[in-house]
Amino acid sequence: MKRFGNVAIIGVGLIGGSVGLALRQRNLADRVVGIGRRQESLRIARRVGAVTNTSIDLTKGVIDADLVVVCTPVGRIVDDVRLAAQHCREGALITDVGSTKQTIVEALDGPLPRGCRFLGSHPLAGGERSGANHADANLFEGRVALLTPTRNTRAEDYDSLEAFWSELGSMVIQMPADEHDRALAFTSHLPHAVAAVMATLVPEQHFRLTGAGFLDTTRIASGDAELWTQIFMLNRQNLLEALLRYESRLQEVIAALREGNSSQLTQILRTAKTNRDALGS
Repeated sequence: MKRFGNVAIIGVGLIGGSVGLALRQRNLADRVVGIGRRQESLRIARRVGAVTNTSIDLTKGVIDADLVVVCTPVGRIVDDVRLAAQHCREGALITDVGSTKQTIVEALDGPLPRGCRFLGSHPLAGGERSGANHADANLFEGRVALLTPTRNTRAEDYDSLEAFWSELGSMVIQMPADEHDRALAFTSHLPHAVAAVMATLVPEQHFRLTGAGFLDTTRIASGDAELWTQIFMLNRQNLLEALLRYESRLQEVIAALREGNSSQLTQILRTAKTNRDALGS
């Protein structure tokens, strides 16, 4: 048996498809079963080589799974994990890739059917594109993958998922689910909210005047609206805090402009440059 045995991926879009491609190209699984709601999406996943088998029936798709990776929208993850646990191999390990963690982890932190266990994951990879046709076996290379164990997490389960994401090229970091959600509110969810608002401000007659700055800044606003609505709502308290802090800093910029305070404006811009430069490319 290869390192991760039979792997079932529920939801074979960009992330799920990339997980499958990475597993197959690195020869890490005996079988990779893609599970989805639409045959068209599953055909694409087969065509790009992300999966060895497919199913539109979750209960049948997970039946031989040693590891289940749930890559569905965050609003569906809890239900998908519970359903998978009722039908996958006894003692299987289940994880997810959701951008929010606290609500999901709290709902699943306890006994699951058939002796299955859940440990939350979040690979910090992806983009505004969706679908397995954009899958990339190297998507997780050099990226951070967060694991959110609880007091009930078995050490061997953590070790298995640490190895899983490491084999896919990621640097694994452990973080409590609530801390994860506070951090991601600033590093992921706030940027998306700001990009989305910016993209709504330009009237259509000015579209041809947009340059690289606007396009780079608003690129992520092309992400799926329904998916991001779920993320925002599940992490709304942390996102509200981030938005209020953003509003406060924006008011400093407004005040500097209103008062003609160039030194204050320069200081803000210098701090921004220093912070951004420290992040690299």
